[in-house]
Amino acid sequence: MKMNERKMSKELENRLQKEGRTFTYDREKESLRIENEHTGKGIDIALSGIVAKWHEQKEKAIDEVVYYVEQALDVMGKEQTVAGSEKKIYPVIRSTSFPVESEDGNKFLTDDHTAETRIFYALDLGNTYRLIDEHLIEKEGLDPKEIREIARFNVRSLSTAMKKDTVADNDFYFLNTNDGYDASRILNEKFLEEKAGQIKGDMVVAVPHQDVLIIADIRNKTGYDILAQMTMSFFTKGLVPITALSFIYEDGKLEPIFILGKNQRVDDGKE
Repeated sequence: MKMNERKMSKELENRLQKEGRTFTYDREKESLRIENEHTGKGIDIALSGIVAKWHEQKEKAIDEVVYYVEQALDVMGKEQTVAGSEKKIYPVIRSTSFPVESEDGNKFLTDDHTAETRIFYALDLGNTYRLIDEHLIEKEGLDPKEIREIARFNVRSLSTAMKKDTVADNDFYFLNTNDGYDASRILNEKFLEEKAGQIKGDMVVAVPHQDVLIIADIRNKTGYDILAQMTMSFFTKGLVPITALSFIYEDGKLEPIFILGKNQRVDDGKE
């Protein structure tokens, strides 16, 4: 069987069909929108990444998306409270192209991070989460500064155990717990500093999608090519893609790097 975006849209529509739900396929954007017809709230699914994943994992890729969407739709329209749930507030990393407000114009609490990434704040709800927005802040009389501090504190409590792979004398470390906050570990400054102390070559960090953090110890030119291929592969397969670019970590700062084909690297977009 050959899978494409249109077929994937039909498959997801069949699996997610429920009374009161509407489905809209956007051929230009290759996305599927699923909406609650009573509330008008819904979710947009980018299909190309799921199709790429399907070619490797078949039904497992579809099962994962169906589970994710069901959980997200279940939460929509329900009231959540932050009071008493402070231990469940975490920062989440998103692409700078990710919407900074909800569909009804409610601005999310955000902070600048890098030229490629932005920080959002989320209330963990178990199998999914809700991004913290102005409405929730005003309704509960929350202090945005306090939310930021709590989230940073909580992310430091998450596991930082990594798996290591060595290719062509370069070491690659992967953090992939699938708790929804793997990429968020990039905000654990103490963790990055400790890792920097163990790196012998260039320390390069990547967050291609929400559920993976890669730290690379690059010791030769081939290492950059391997990392570029790796991050692009992760980026195209993630449910929540962030960026296919990597970041050089030096003196506590992250700077985007562009890897141009074989053994070429550009820092900050400048040669």
